[in-house]
Amino acid sequence: MTVTETAVVPVEGEPEVYAATVGARAAHETGGMRTAHESILRRQSARESAARTYARALPIVPVRARGLTIEGADGRRYLDCLSGAGTLALGHNHPVVLEAIRKVLDSGAPLHVLDLATPVKDAFTTELFRTLPPGLADRARVQFCGPAGTDAVEAALKLVRAATGRSGILAFTGAYHGMTAGALEVSGGAADVRVARLPYPQDYRCPFGIGGETGAELGARWTESLLDDAKSGVPLPAGMILEPVQGEGGVIPAPDPWMRRMRRITEARSIPLIADEVQTGVGRTGRFWAVEHSGVVPEVMVLSKAIGGSLPLAVVVYRDDLDVWQPGAHAGTFRGNQLAMAAGTATLAYVRENGLAERAEALGRRMLARLASLMDEFPFIGDVRGRGLMIGMEIVDAEATPGPMSQDPPTADARRTGPLPAAPALAAAVQQECLRRGLIVELGGRHGSVVRLLPPLTITDEQTSAVLDRLADAVAAVARGTVES
Repeated sequence: MTVTETAVVPVEGEPEVYAATVGARAAHETGGMRTAHESILRRQSARESAARTYARALPIVPVRARGLTIEGADGRRYLDCLSGAGTLALGHNHPVVLEAIRKVLDSGAPLHVLDLATPVKDAFTTELFRTLPPGLADRARVQFCGPAGTDAVEAALKLVRAATGRSGILAFTGAYHGMTAGALEVSGGAADVRVARLPYPQDYRCPFGIGGETGAELGARWTESLLDDAKSGVPLPAGMILEPVQGEGGVIPAPDPWMRRMRRITEARSIPLIADEVQTGVGRTGRFWAVEHSGVVPEVMVLSKAIGGSLPLAVVVYRDDLDVWQPGAHAGTFRGNQLAMAAGTATLAYVRENGLAERAEALGRRMLARLASLMDEFPFIGDVRGRGLMIGMEIVDAEATPGPMSQDPPTADARRTGPLPAAPALAAAVQQECLRRGLIVELGGRHGSVVRLLPPLTITDEQTSAVLDRLADAVAAVARGTVES
C-alpha cells in the first residue's frame, strides 16, 4: 500500500483521536518506507561492483511502475524519461505486454529452447519481418543472439567479416555499440583496434568547424578519400557500422542526405552497411526504423532493447547473400527467450497498429520547440536536438569563450558563432534537480553534458506537458543557483 492507501480502523465518536491515529500511522508508514529505501541503497552500495552506473545518479528503489510512472520504496512517484535506456517503448507494464507474457506462462510452453523453432518464435519473426524496411524484408535472415544488443553487434561484425573475407571495420567518432570487446572496438572511446574512425556529422560541435550541409559533405569526402587513396592506410573494410541517431554520443541525428551518401559510398565499393538500431528502433525516432527517414536500406540491422517488450532480446537481421555462416558460427545459451519474444511480438504489433511512430514524431517536434525556447532564457543550454522521442539538451559553460565555428548558413545568434565548452557538473545538477521534482532523465554525450529524454511512445499530451514543466523548473533552479546540496 502507498501512504494514502494505508488501512486505519476508525475510533467511533472521537474524530480528533481518529485523525491523530491516521496521521500517526501514515507517518509510521512513511518512516518505515524511507528506512527500507535507505537500507536497500546501503546494501546495494556495499555489495554491487564499482561499475554500476545509473544507480549512482538516480538513488531510487523502484517497487511499482505503470506507463510513464515509477513509485519508489520511499513512496515517491517519478515520471520516467529514461525508459530503460529506450527499452520500454510502451512504458512500464503495458497491459498488452503483460497479457502476452501471461499467455505463454499459462500455456505450459517451454521457456528455454535454445534455437529450436516454436510457435512463439515464429510469431515474433513474422511480426518483425512485417516491420522491416522494404528491400530488406523480402531477403532477410535473422540470427537470434545473446540477450544484449552488444552480442548482436558482435554477431554483425563477425557476419560481415565472414561474408567478405576482410577484417577491417569503418566506424564513427562518438559511437556507442556496446561493452564487449568487438563492440567497444567500434565505439568512440576505443583504443588499439582494427577500426578506421570517421567523423560523424554534427552542427554544434562539427569536427571541421563548419556544421550544416558543408560539414557533412566534408565528412563524406574524407570517407571517400580514405577508401580510394591507396596510401591512406585503410584497406577495403569488411563493413561500415553507424547509428542513424547517436544516442550515448549525445543525441546527434545523422542528416538524411549524409546517410544516403554513406549508402552510395558503401554500395559502390561492396562494403556491407550495418545500421545499429538498438536504441533508435521500434518507432523511437518517428519512423519504425530510423533508417527509414533517409530511405536507406542497409545490408545488416542490429536490433535489441524495445524489440523484447522490456525483456532481454537481441537479433541481427541481414540480407540473405551474407548468410555464409556454418552451423554454430554464432550462438548463445539464452537466444531462445520465449517470454521476451512474446512480449516483443505484442510490442511491435502495438506500435505498428496504433501509429506510435507517427505520434512520437509529432510529440518530439513539440518537445524540441519548447526546449529550444529555453535556450533564449538560459545561456548554459548550448544546443537542443533530437528526432522523435529521442531528445537531447546540451549543457555548456556560458561564461567561457566559444570555440571556432563558421556557421553554414550564417546565423545572427552570437552563441552559435562557435560551441561552448561542455559543463558536465552543471548537467548533473540539472539531472538532480529533475529528480527532486519527480522526473528521471539520463545524461550522455562526450562529457556527460547532454540531458537526455527517452520517454515511452505511449506518453500522453498531459504527461508531456508535465515532463517539460518539471525540466524547465529544474533548469531555472540551476540558473538561480538554488541547487540543494
